Amino acid sequence: MRIVSLQPSITLTLSALNKLEHLCACTKYCIEALPSLSTRNLQILHDSWTADTEEILAASPDLVIASVPYRMESLAAILKSGLAILTLAPHSLADVYKDIRLIASVVNAYGEGEALVARMSSTIEATRRQSTHRTQTPLVYCEEWGKPLIHSQHWVAELVEAAGGQYLGEPGTHTTPEAIAEADPDVLLFAWCGAGDRVPLERVIAQRNWHHLRAIRERRVFCIPDEFLNTPGPTLLEGLASIASTTHPDLYPPHPRIIQLTEAEA
Repeated sequence: MRIVSLQPSITLTLSALNKLEHLCACTKYCIEALPSLSTRNLQILHDSWTADTEEILAASPDLVIASVPYRMESLAAILKSGLAILTLAPHSLADVYKDIRLIASVVNAYGEGEALVARMSSTIEATRRQSTHRTQTPLVYCEEWGKPLIHSQHWVAELVEAAGGQYLGEPGTHTTPEAIAEADPDVLLFAWCGAGDRVPLERVIAQRNWHHLRAIRERRVFCIPDEFLNTPGPTLLEGLASIASTTHPDLYPPHPRIIQLTEAEA
């Protein structure tokens, strides 16, 4: 089975299932999320949003797997070409588990898929049990994009709640700097799609006139790597650990990959 992956979540799931030998082509974002792929001489493609059917055909895949975010026009072009395509659109953690099982079935890794889902769900539930003993439930704003401001997705809200926080706003919807300022959250988390860990925290705070917010005063402002929160796959466990270290730092050590607004910047 030769598989083309058009999103990092698919590639990272194949890696967690120990089935990367099926991968014949992927995107540059997959390489960024899993740098070891650079040694495999894979064809590098556009992602689900800008997919180029001709370059996909050149990879001679048996199956193309796409996941959110994608453009319907790109998917329609792939279908029109006659290529077999599997499209994933997870909304919740339960959906993520279903997609892992589906990918596992494609590569005949049923046991590995069940084991991965069990590990993810048990880790999340263990964190939830430990976090429920805290007396404080910090209000957490999670941002997926900054122009316009977009709340992180539903599965991120579930992770925030598992980490003992209260998720601010409606997942996946637009908001405004004024609405966030009025809510005055305890924690600000930024994980912009495609930005890796390069969100300019200091500039964002200055442009939005947020210096007076509680989170800035207490330096509870963080950039979390994009693939930890926006990639609906195994790396969500890294996202959980990152969030937990910001909601209850007395319980969880700081994650080595997150970036915190410094005192000088605040």
